[in-house]
Amino acid sequence: MIPDSEFGRIVEPSDEGELAAAVRDARENGTPLAITGGGTRPIGRPVDALATVSTTKLSGITAYSANEMVATVRAGTPLSELQAALDDANQRLVFEPIDHRDLLGTEGTPTVGGMVAVNASGPRRFVAGACRDSLLGVRFVNGNGEVVKNGGRVMKNVTGLDLVKPMAGSHGTLGIMSEVTLKVQPRPETEATLALRGLLDVDAISVLAHAMATPNEVTGAAHLPELVAGSVLDGELGSGPATLLRIEGFAASVGERSEKLKAMFASLGDIEDIDADRSQKLWREIRDVKPFADHRERPVWRISMKPSDAHEAVMALRMEAGASAFYDWQGGLAWVRMEGGNTMSGLVRKAVQDNGGGHATLIRATDSERRFAVPFQPLDKPLAILEKRVREAFDPQGIFNPGRMVA
Repeated sequence: MIPDSEFGRIVEPSDEGELAAAVRDARENGTPLAITGGGTRPIGRPVDALATVSTTKLSGITAYSANEMVATVRAGTPLSELQAALDDANQRLVFEPIDHRDLLGTEGTPTVGGMVAVNASGPRRFVAGACRDSLLGVRFVNGNGEVVKNGGRVMKNVTGLDLVKPMAGSHGTLGIMSEVTLKVQPRPETEATLALRGLLDVDAISVLAHAMATPNEVTGAAHLPELVAGSVLDGELGSGPATLLRIEGFAASVGERSEKLKAMFASLGDIEDIDADRSQKLWREIRDVKPFADHRERPVWRISMKPSDAHEAVMALRMEAGASAFYDWQGGLAWVRMEGGNTMSGLVRKAVQDNGGGHATLIRATDSERRFAVPFQPLDKPLAILEKRVREAFDPQGIFNPGRMVA
């Protein structure tokens, strides 16, 4: 599926040479290009383009060494294909990339390039880093139609990493990726999750902080407030608040660390054990923001703040506008759904600013709201100037996804 197919001609290059030629043609003719892979992550403003470049034919795993834990993949490769190869070697992507389809109501097949373009990162991000941090190398075509190679397959080779990192999270505005190299890691033997019940947001955030300060290697730390908890695991958790701690590793170690955490928090009330199968399902649903995957007409914000501050911003939004929320990343990430159906951009920005500052990104809204909203966190003037210079260096004529991130 190519959602931006309304942009006239669709170009589907099958190799890097055709991709570069398409960009040179667009540059010479002044043709703005919409960039798409699987078309499952339309985040930011609708682009203002005259043609579409699809990367879906740039597909395939070009190199994968399980021993070196490094995989090189063409940008249009279905993410499921990469994950299947990793499964066969009992390995995984460390950053748990979010699948946006249910949240955004999109169809199609998520691609590796799309994952990198939006820096898709899930619950493990707060201990293992973002997608950006697993990106070792990239090949892309810049706005001059030149093929650029940066980084490499050897993890200790840091040459050129300054160019690799900006591509993750650039939403296709700096260049069109043709190939990426990612580090991977062994899959743990098992996992388990503890669910502490009945805590208010402020107490839950304190529990998550205390758990993370122990040597028990918690790899998932989330809090689902009242009613939100009933939206996961087919309602098994009930509607009461659930504060969640995930432990991964060898079975004996997981059991031992779980018992230590349970003893630490025993005085706070009931603690439920969630076994490995249900734990995997639970964290997939948290990763994919399942609690807000219904009522798709309502805007959803992704707010990143200090864990000690985020619940204060959420409280302000609940009081002033009516909002539902849940927390990931030890409380440092709040997913917020505006129940009134309006993005309330000014109010969201003010709540973040008044409570310590952070980043708020509008992830879901109607096309008309996305067109007039400011979906990404506004930058201070010096950073905005620097970002503008970077964009001009990568894409001098501004032909890639125009309007997506900056009007």
